[in-house]
Amino acid sequence: MKQSMPAIFFGHGNPLNALQRNSYTQAWESIGKAIPRPRAILCISAHWYVPETAVTAMDAPRTIHDFGGFPRELYEVEYPAPGDPELAERVASLLAPISVRRDQNWGLDHGTWSVLCHVFPQADVPVVQLSIDETRAPAFHYGAARKLSPLREEGVLIIGSGNLVHNLHTYAWGGHPVEPFDWTVRFEKQARELLLSGDHGPLIEYETLGRDAILAVPTPDHYLPLLYVIALPRKGEQVSFPVEGVDGGSISMLSVQIG
Repeated sequence: MKQSMPAIFFGHGNPLNALQRNSYTQAWESIGKAIPRPRAILCISAHWYVPETAVTAMDAPRTIHDFGGFPRELYEVEYPAPGDPELAERVASLLAPISVRRDQNWGLDHGTWSVLCHVFPQADVPVVQLSIDETRAPAFHYGAARKLSPLREEGVLIIGSGNLVHNLHTYAWGGHPVEPFDWTVRFEKQARELLLSGDHGPLIEYETLGRDAILAVPTPDHYLPLLYVIALPRKGEQVSFPVEGVDGGSISMLSVQIG
C-alpha cells in the first residue's frame, strides 16, 4: 500500500524567493526532504485565475515568467519539470461532472515554480497545474478539492500556492523590514485557530469574518488555493504550520500542512 501523501499550502510571496536563500526558502527545502517523494504533483496556483476549470495536459510544461519589473536573472530561471497527461485525465475524471478543459498552452507559473525550485530543485517530479475558476464561489472550490482527495493515496502531492494574507496596496515596497499590520496578525491568528479546530465553514465564507478578513483578502486569487488543501484531511490528521512569517507587513508567508 502506498503511503498517503500530505497536502500543503505554501505562502509563496515575492517571486524573488526563487533566487533567494532565506528563512522561507530554507523551510521549503526542508519540507521537500522531510515528506515522502511523490509520484507527481498537482498544484493550484493563485496565478492561474481564469473563468474556467482547466488542467495542464502537456508532456513538457513551459516555465512562465508572469510578472514584471524584476531583475533579469529571475526571467532566466527555468523549471523544466515534466508534465503528466495521465494525471491530468485523472484529475478531470475525479472532478466530473465539472467541465475541465485539457490545456496545452499554460505551463508552470511562478506560484508553482518559485516554490518547487526549492522543494524539489532537480525538477524531476512531474507537475500538473489546475486552474482556479474565478467565476465560482469559495464553496465550489472547497467542494472540488474534496473530489481530489483520492490522489493522496495515489502518490500525488497536492499543493496550493498563494498567501493567506495578500494585500499589495499596503505592502511595504521599500525593502526595509516593517512590523506586520495588526489586522494581518489578527486574521492569521483567527485562521490558524479555525484550522486547528477543524472549523472550515468560516474559512470558506471568509468575508463573514469581518474587517480584518476584507483587508487580508481584498481579492480571492491568493486565498482560494488554501481551500484546495484544507478540504483534504482524513479524520484525526494533524494540521501543522511548517513555515511562518509576514513579509512587508501584509503578506503572510504561512504554510499549512495536512498530514
